[in-house]
Amino acid sequence: MPGQHIRTPENATAGVIAEQPADDRGSWVTPGRAARELGLKRTEFDLAVHLGRISAARDDGGGRRVARAEIERLRAGPGFPESLRRSIQAVGTTEGAALMEVPRARFTRLARLGLLVPVRFYPNRYRAVVWLYLAEELALFAADDKNAPLLTGRTPENLRSLLDDGLDLRPRNWRTRHLGHLLRQADHPWARAAAVASLLDPLHVSQVVKDPYERSLLNQLRRQPPSHGAPGSPAAHIAEELMTAQEPDEIAWLQADLTRLTRQARDHRPAPRPAPRRPSPAPRTPPAGEPARGTSRRLLGRWRRRGT
Repeated sequence: MPGQHIRTPENATAGVIAEQPADDRGSWVTPGRAARELGLKRTEFDLAVHLGRISAARDDGGGRRVARAEIERLRAGPGFPESLRRSIQAVGTTEGAALMEVPRARFTRLARLGLLVPVRFYPNRYRAVVWLYLAEELALFAADDKNAPLLTGRTPENLRSLLDDGLDLRPRNWRTRHLGHLLRQADHPWARAAAVASLLDPLHVSQVVKDPYERSLLNQLRRQPPSHGAPGSPAAHIAEELMTAQEPDEIAWLQADLTRLTRQARDHRPAPRPAPRRPSPAPRTPPAGEPARGTSRRLLGRWRRRGT
């Protein structure tokens, strides 16, 4: 079935986001400089990192850096820079339909059925979600002879029935793709578990992660939705809704992945817990025949008052 959630691979984070070495800092450049040297706009550069086309490293301050060797690798690639730009070109519905030589309505139906997978989205000024797709993937789909019946003629009855029932797999497919990006960024087991937890409502996380300290750690590492508008704005609410799994089967798949990854993270290093409180020392009990502290002083005070 199109759009079915893909289980997270064990090596999904390998080789993309790593810690920047403490030495040899001169061989690293900022994202802005890397974008200029690669002939990309900053939005194109960010998308290339998102897709894993460009490897980036995390520095001590939590920002990103790109290795000089990575830039040289990309610049030495065949057809640079046009080939790199083509691999990250994102188009909307109108341009995508023209590229595939189909009407906009058919393009939208194919996307709703999960046959075309969005790479990005943004809310427009009317608060409608605009989906973007990789032009390279659209061209490959249109060129595949197996897809020819879907590009012309009537949509098969079984697919039309799904559309009539309101099926729209665009958000789900975007989440699956975005999860791959989050896993590539994760640099330790708890971060991988938190990447999956980022797509679940906190209630659904608590159903499979019972320990409150583990849930607290996952919440600290939880990734926020892509930035759209100020926090609390309608655009931000749309992004948060699209980031959260909705259908029961998708939730179940993510919960299963979260259970597995949390177990791996726990085996690697338990979640931090408060240090146990040391019991207060018990009050000293005076030995038999010894007056309690302060008793002699009180008796002496009484004796003096009586003598006056």
